[in-house]
Amino acid sequence: MESLALTFSSGWASGINAYLVVLVLGLADKTGDFAQIPDVLARWDVITVAGFMYAMEFIADKIPYIDSSWDAISTAIRPTTGAVIGVLLAGDASSLDQAILGVVGGGSALLSHLVKAGGRLAINASPEPVTNIGASLAEDIAVFAVVAFAINNPEAAAAIAGVLLALGLVLLYILAKVIRRGWRKWKKKDPIAASA
Repeated sequence: MESLALTFSSGWASGINAYLVVLVLGLADKTGDFAQIPDVLARWDVITVAGFMYAMEFIADKIPYIDSSWDAISTAIRPTTGAVIGVLLAGDASSLDQAILGVVGGGSALLSHLVKAGGRLAINASPEPVTNIGASLAEDIAVFAVVAFAINNPEAAAAIAGVLLALGLVLLYILAKVIRRGWRKWKKKDPIAASA
């Protein structure tokens, strides 16, 4: 149960910022030697690459439209990272347990990635950069807090990640409805669309 909870939390967080998840888990294991964190994440080469990629994402995620391009590229990376972390967390478990944790990690990462990418597309409709910077910082803080909390309190962190995921999906649904309604109104007012 503890591995499943940690997998869900890290999967949710991976969908938002996979490199920060690997960095936090790797540094935590390097400094605290946590049994539930796979030792491969604490290797210096893994930590270094995760730190470099997190620095790249930290900058790219604050720039309007660049962030959405980064999200498009990360559509394959984030869910895959969530799935790999899930399989690694299963450790020497049976292949069924590894498959289940891989699906949980990858699935929660995919859903949270879709929420992030969709939300950032909506934020990019605003011409000023403050909302992008604020959203990006809030995401980084949430990812760090949930993953750090999950190391010692996996069930509570999974509950928090579940609530955040549900709220994000509801918000994304509402945004989609508002955008669709606005698009329909705009099409009715557009003289070119009306004549076609």
